[in-house]
Amino acid sequence: MLAMVGIVLKLAGVVFLFAAALGVLRFKDVLQRMHAATKAGTIGAGLVILGSLANASDMETIVIGLLAIAFLLFTAPVAGHLLGRAAYTSGAPLQGLASEHALTGVLQRIAKRRGDEAQSTHLAQPDS
Repeated sequence: MLAMVGIVLKLAGVVFLFAAALGVLRFKDVLQRMHAATKAGTIGAGLVILGSLANASDMETIVIGLLAIAFLLFTAPVAGHLLGRAAYTSGAPLQGLASEHALTGVLQRIAKRRGDEAQSTHLAQPDS
C-alpha cells in the first residue's frame, strides 16, 4: 500500500515538473516563465521527494528528505522574487503587463528595449 502511495506521489510530481518545463518553453515573457519554473517546479520536486520518502525505512533518510523539501519551499519563492525583480528592472520585454501597473513609479526600470512598451520610471526620493 505504501509503495502505491509513493508511486502516485512521484507520478504527480513528474506531471508538475513536466508542466513547469512546458511553461518555461511556451510562455512568452520572463515573468511568466519564472512563475512556471518556481511554482510548478517546486511542487513537482517536493512531490517526487515525498514519493521517495514513502518508501524510506530509516529515520535519517526521512529527515534529510523533509529538510530538502523545506529548503525548496524557503528558497524557490525568494529566488523567483529576485529573478522577477531583476527582469523587471533590467527592462526585459514584459508582454503580460499593461502599460500602467503596480510597479510604475515604485521601482526603477530601464527605458524601452526590444519592443517593450514600458517607459523608464524612477523611485520616489524619500524626504529626509
